[in-house]
Amino acid sequence: MKKKHALTPLALLATCSLAAAQSSVTLFGIADAALQYGAGSTANRTQLGSGGNSSSRIGVRGTEDLGGGLSAGFWLEAGLTLDSGTFGTTNTSNQAAGTSGGAGLVFGRRSTVSLAGTWGEVRLGRDYAVQYYNRFEFDPFGNNGVGSSQTNVGSLGGPVSSRVSNAIMYFLPSGLGGFYGQAQHYRGENPGNAGATADDGTGSGVRLGYRAGPLNLSAAHARTGYARTATTGDITSSNLGARYDAGPFTAMGGIYRDRVETLGGLVGRGAQVGGVYRVGTGEVKAQWSQYQTTASGTPQTKKLSVGYVHNLSKRTALYATYARVRNSGGATTALNSATTAANQASSGVDLGVRHTF
Repeated sequence: MKKKHALTPLALLATCSLAAAQSSVTLFGIADAALQYGAGSTANRTQLGSGGNSSSRIGVRGTEDLGGGLSAGFWLEAGLTLDSGTFGTTNTSNQAAGTSGGAGLVFGRRSTVSLAGTWGEVRLGRDYAVQYYNRFEFDPFGNNGVGSSQTNVGSLGGPVSSRVSNAIMYFLPSGLGGFYGQAQHYRGENPGNAGATADDGTGSGVRLGYRAGPLNLSAAHARTGYARTATTGDITSSNLGARYDAGPFTAMGGIYRDRVETLGGLVGRGAQVGGVYRVGTGEVKAQWSQYQTTASGTPQTKKLSVGYVHNLSKRTALYATYARVRNSGGATTALNSATTAANQASSGVDLGVRHTF
């Protein structure tokens, strides 16, 4: 008797395309680990970390051609902490109390189903918040590792700073003379009789951009409702990003503003400017970023980041990144899990390898 072998769920998904010629299903991911060092005035830290160049992840995505220019698709993507083998978290309700996961497989990076045609794409599920695109697309480090922009690290954007759950999203079609954009509405899904917190985690956002030749400009605005207290309130995030490609050099930057309508009012403002210079099989990266808020003392952190990525192939790279922050106004930002006293500096280094599949 021949012994039958069971297939894992991911293996089954990866082979689905064999059974349906009109469909395609892809298993994909990134494995990224780095030796990280952080120095601060209070304590230093040496550790093995994940995602120093690109966030580690594993996922499966697929499309089906429905004919007549219409297609259906799905995308399931889970964050992965490579140094410990644990999975990332998600937020089920776009609220502080909605965070869950971290033990088993959680598709917290993206979990969507969509329909697309000549009219654009409608996407349902969990995905990037519109305001987040302008933070990672115009950051030379992609908001990863010790070099990531301080406008992302210090953002007052709250639970919806990067991703939103329970979202209905629309993306403009291509072929609009360089214009692109998207709109989204998401729900906190609280009961209607919850009083002041009924609309917590519910919001909307829009992003519009123009991409032609070497130029890419994009603006985004989003607002999410939260009950107004001394520490919480509606969050409004607005930003503008720009990128220009000039041969081997790409310049990029952005300006950012977050407002939290607490009883006293709280505003955060930041900016970043940087670039990537491609030389041979490598990339030299540099960025300056800063973020400050109107909290007591007006805390501010300024950050300088430099790095180099050496591509061994199209899928594998070695990288090194150095960053240093300077704090003022009572800020205590430290790098790579080090700790530093108020108004003191901190520095950090990432040395790692990234492999995509």
